[in-house]
Amino acid sequence: MKSTTGSAGGGTGGAAGRAVPRLVIAAPSSGAGKTTVATGLMAAFAEAGLAVSPHKVGPDYIDPGYHSLATGRPGRNLDAYLCGPDRIAPLFLHGAAGADLALVEGVMGLFDGASGRGELSSTAQVAKLLRAPVVLVVDASSQSRSVAALVHGFASWDPEVRLAGVILNKIGSDRHEELLREAMESSGVPVLGALRRTQEARTPSRHLGLVPVAERRAEAMESVRELAARVREGCDLDALLALARNVPELADAPWDPAAELPPSGAGSAAGPGKPLIAVAGGAAFTFSYAEHAELLAAAGAEVAPFDPLRDEQLPSGTQGLVIGGGFPEVYAPDLSANAPLRAAVAALAASGAPVSAECAGLLYLSRSIDGKPMCGVLPGEARMSERLTLGYREAVALEDNALAAAGTRVRGHEFHRTALEPGAGARPAWGLTHPERRVEGYLHGGVHASYLHVHWAAEPSLAGRLVESAARSTPVGAPGGAR
Repeated sequence: MKSTTGSAGGGTGGAAGRAVPRLVIAAPSSGAGKTTVATGLMAAFAEAGLAVSPHKVGPDYIDPGYHSLATGRPGRNLDAYLCGPDRIAPLFLHGAAGADLALVEGVMGLFDGASGRGELSSTAQVAKLLRAPVVLVVDASSQSRSVAALVHGFASWDPEVRLAGVILNKIGSDRHEELLREAMESSGVPVLGALRRTQEARTPSRHLGLVPVAERRAEAMESVRELAARVREGCDLDALLALARNVPELADAPWDPAAELPPSGAGSAAGPGKPLIAVAGGAAFTFSYAEHAELLAAAGAEVAPFDPLRDEQLPSGTQGLVIGGGFPEVYAPDLSANAPLRAAVAALAASGAPVSAECAGLLYLSRSIDGKPMCGVLPGEARMSERLTLGYREAVALEDNALAAAGTRVRGHEFHRTALEPGAGARPAWGLTHPERRVEGYLHGGVHASYLHVHWAAEPSLAGRLVESAARSTPVGAPGGAR
């Protein structure tokens, strides 16, 4: 509808200021089109020349990939359950450093949070912690005048949440839009955009949500460009930017990974001898938080990405390994076909080097996935399951290991449709304490593998301990080392 005015850096947050312009994009429920609108707004503002910092409420790994594609900056998560409410504003300011605008996509419905924990981890809580105005994306496909009652309810539910505007989504016709706008006139909440039902993005999904960007980059880029065009046509970008700029300063200091870690002898940032930690990526392993690599580097490591689908060897000099989440079940045949890398991973683990694996990484280290041979580091067979395992967890480290000291308490998240049948010889990594009591994961030599996704910004000692352990390991390719 309108293009942005003013040059990049024209807002209050173009430098390192703590009044970085910001908006939270929320919805009454899942399925209203938050990701469509948030990603389109990010792309539209970025194409207008603004430096846009993208953020996502909750533990989701997939949406931030689309955000990153739209903005050219790392998509970052803001999860008050995993990281604690006190870290939300500092992590936000860290990610938004140098940005002209920060956009935060919410999770589920505006007031939906961790089950049984009130507002904890909800979009509303994050909006309050960031003192950010909220723009509500409403699925208007099956209503007209009732939209005003719905918006009124959301605007009045919590007076600390500033519901500053509405974007009407999935509108059927000109007449439908006219009725909706007429109804909204009495609500006191301005309509900042109206998007037609035909303007939904082509973003394919499967068993765990959207297909990650890394698996369809060219098509995803086209989808993002299409979203930007539709948002430009249907939304008042000038009004949205003015709203974003009308925010107070945050009192918090930006999160600093170096300040989170004690001085380490693992290697100085300036000199040789830094332990090299290989980090799995590519289409099969897309689930990771940007802060993990930053913490590893701050702890004194050299971080080297590699792709288990393409690379037949670990990066030369590898002394530690991090394998995050993703979809190894989708790529099991290709991962299995890369026998040289599977052997290299097994040899590194056998040498005692530290290996941290979460969810997909756990499966990759198993003997097989649905009968396809994997690395064989852990005594277990993995398979696809009909049951979705999903939810927040609280856990404690049961014994000292390469990642955590005994007694270390963490909060994590499980999200998978696979199961791993345990075999003999491995010890449990975590003792879950909430919402149920059971053991989870495996310890095997220097290997720490679990279904639990943990955000290391909440417990930076995990990164520090991994780097210290790697510094004591023999590099891959060194005399007597793993081959």
